Amino acid sequence: MELLEAMKARRSIRKFKPEPIPESHITQLIESARLAPSGSNLQPTRFVVIKSENARTQLSEATPLPFVSQAPVILACCVDTESLSGLGNRTRELMEAGAFKDTPLETIDTESYVKRSPMDKATAEAYLRLNAAIAIDHITLRAVDLGLGTCWVMMFDQEKVKQILGLGENYNVVALLPLGYPDQSPNPRPRIDINQILLKEV
Repeated sequence: MELLEAMKARRSIRKFKPEPIPESHITQLIESARLAPSGSNLQPTRFVVIKSENARTQLSEATPLPFVSQAPVILACCVDTESLSGLGNRTRELMEAGAFKDTPLETIDTESYVKRSPMDKATAEAYLRLNAAIAIDHITLRAVDLGLGTCWVMMFDQEKVKQILGLGENYNVVALLPLGYPDQSPNPRPRIDINQILLKEV
C-alpha cells in the first residue's frame, strides 16, 4: 500500500474480529516503531505486548473503554525516563554514524551539547512523549498496511496499568494501542480545510 493511501485509510477502530494476529505482524509493528526517528536518536519508547486473556481482563479494570480489552492484542506504549541519561552516548553515536557530516554540528562537543540543554521534569516528560508519539504513529500506519486496525487510547489509570504489567517506576505509559482485524468500516472523519491549518507563508 502506498503511504498516502495508508494515511487516508487509517481510522480509529473500536470493534475487532476475534481472530488472532500472526506473530510476524506483531514483530513488524514493533520494528516499524524501532525505525522511527527520535530527538538526538534517544529512542526512549518501549512496548509491552498484551495477548493473554488474563492480562486483557485485568487491563479492563484500568480503562473505562471496553473495546480495549476486547482486542486480540494490546500494545502498552511506554517511555523509559532513564533513557535521558544516555543522551550523550546517543549523540556520539549519531556523530560516529556521520549524521552531522557537512553541517555545523559536525564538530560539536557532545558533553557540552548535553549540558547546554538541561530539561526540567515536565519538559523532559513532554519530550519523551513526543518521541513516543512518532513511534506510535509509525505503528498505526504499518498496521493499516497489514490490514489491521488500531485506536490510540489515553483514557486509563496510569498506576493501575503499571501495576498490572509489573512496570518499574522509570516507565510511564503514554498510550494503550488495541490491535486487531477491524470488524467495522467507519466513514472518513471530518477534517478542516487545508487553508485553516496553513497560517501563512513568509
